[in-house]
Amino acid sequence: MQTSNIAVIAFNHISPFHLSVPCLFFGENRDSIGIPAFHLTVCTAENGPVSTTTGFKISVDSGLKALHKADIVIVPSWRDSTEIPPAAMLDALKAAHSRGAIIVGLCLGTFVLAAAGLLDGRKATTHWGWADQLQQMYPLVSVDAGVLYIDEGDVITSAGVAAGIDCCLHIIRRLYGAETAARLARRLVVPPHRQGGQAQYIEHPIRTPLPHDRFSEVLAWACSNLDQDLNIETLAARAGMSRRTFTRHFRQYTGTSTVAWLLEQRLELAQKLLETSGASVEVVAQKAGFGSALSLRKHFIRAFSISPGRYRKEFRST
Repeated sequence: MQTSNIAVIAFNHISPFHLSVPCLFFGENRDSIGIPAFHLTVCTAENGPVSTTTGFKISVDSGLKALHKADIVIVPSWRDSTEIPPAAMLDALKAAHSRGAIIVGLCLGTFVLAAAGLLDGRKATTHWGWADQLQQMYPLVSVDAGVLYIDEGDVITSAGVAAGIDCCLHIIRRLYGAETAARLARRLVVPPHRQGGQAQYIEHPIRTPLPHDRFSEVLAWACSNLDQDLNIETLAARAGMSRRTFTRHFRQYTGTSTVAWLLEQRLELAQKLLETSGASVEVVAQKAGFGSALSLRKHFIRAFSISPGRYRKEFRST
């Protein structure tokens, strides 16, 4: 899917950071790295300049009519989780969704999507500190407080603050492929990709490997040897740790299990190879450590809802 028109809804008492995240990803020309220019419009349901939480005001010229032509509508947050958004905003979101627009709620913006009824019967996430409240207020929503973002196809929700960056990068990845998203991440000096299922809170985030950092060196080695038969025993031995100690450190360090982390790395490599090489799907499966094209296909469809072959057709030329 390609898209061009994006509407971001601003409101009084908005956090400048939350508003700036979608503007950074979709409001600047990225032709040089293979991303066609978006037409981004910041709009509001309120009159006059929009106030911010830091004291300055923002002049917003567009009203909610901007949603009429938007392919993606982003609600970057919400000022108060207990406040039901204005009816005009909810109606505009529902109308945009009904005609096929993707609706995105970042952080407390999930509350706005829930109030519009767009999350009923669906999975969603928000900042972990407000997840219980979201579940209580909207019992028809299946709230997962332990992930960075959830993509339900036509609605996407993210956790708090910096997770909005991960979510917007995921949207770029979904539209233009992993390699293009990685180029943008390098340009913005942010981590290239974090899977939506990664934990919101990680005690020791992944760091750039240092000469004395044995643990991160092991992870870097694993990423360079994904075609091998890697398992927790192999990695623990290379780190000079017992299985139990390595497992504990790994969970603290990455926020996920060894099996899940290795699968994510292999899927990342498979995407890159499908986009940038002419290798057959069978060869891609071998290089990425899946063993067979059948195994790659199974995991790939489960993760991305698309087959490796179709993925290559959609993204290789991008």
